[in-house]
Amino acid sequence: MYSQQRQLEIIQQIEKRGSVPVSELAERFTVSRETIRKDLSHLERQGILKRTHGGAVMEEPFTAHNSEYPVGIRGIQQMKEKKEICRKAASFILEGDVIFVDNSSTPLYLPQFMPRQLNITIITNSIKFLLETTKISDHNWLLLCLGGIFRAANLSVYGTGTIKSGAEYYPNKAFFSCAGISPHSMVTDGSLQEIETKQMMITHAQETFLLADHTKLERTGQMRLCDFTDVDTLITDLNSSVAVPDYLSHIGIRLVMAD
Repeated sequence: MYSQQRQLEIIQQIEKRGSVPVSELAERFTVSRETIRKDLSHLERQGILKRTHGGAVMEEPFTAHNSEYPVGIRGIQQMKEKKEICRKAASFILEGDVIFVDNSSTPLYLPQFMPRQLNITIITNSIKFLLETTKISDHNWLLLCLGGIFRAANLSVYGTGTIKSGAEYYPNKAFFSCAGISPHSMVTDGSLQEIETKQMMITHAQETFLLADHTKLERTGQMRLCDFTDVDTLITDLNSSVAVPDYLSHIGIRLVMAD
């Protein structure tokens, strides 16, 4: 099991039970206690939990101002579905495109599927996304990183400087994700620091693509990101166990299912 997957499950156990001892976690994941202590130390540095004698507790509940797991943890949630969504999303990227990409965890898989031969310009506030592009060799992409305040837990930049630098551009496409989709005509999010950057991207792009796996159709974030009318295309995964909500059939958004 990868460390990020184990850390995600550790967080979920502590959220569910309040606290969990190191010895029990080591037995559960069949690893040494020292490995678990390293996991807990890593999560403590990111402000998620607080180590105690022999275990850990949540630092504070996930709330409107602290509602997200670190991007590395979020990236492995529904990984298979997110990759399918990004494969489909990449098929909409064409020669000469200038695109915004936000710091959500879903678009992190876009570089794996974007055609390397295309001459495209990518503008983002996601340091993690830029790092992912370094794994792709011999591509023709021009990468622009927005300025701003560095947010270590999410490997991103945010703030007034980010919005001002991004507002200089009017790309033809924007790819972004969200915390949830509400049946009340809203797309919602949970990142107070970065929501204004996302809104700037949505406003300035000629065409918007919302990348959201099926779990986003089942929950609502704490803050309004945008209205359905601000989204041109919703790309989601085809999950046979989850029915597409009725409200998506009459909201005027092009609905694309990832294969």
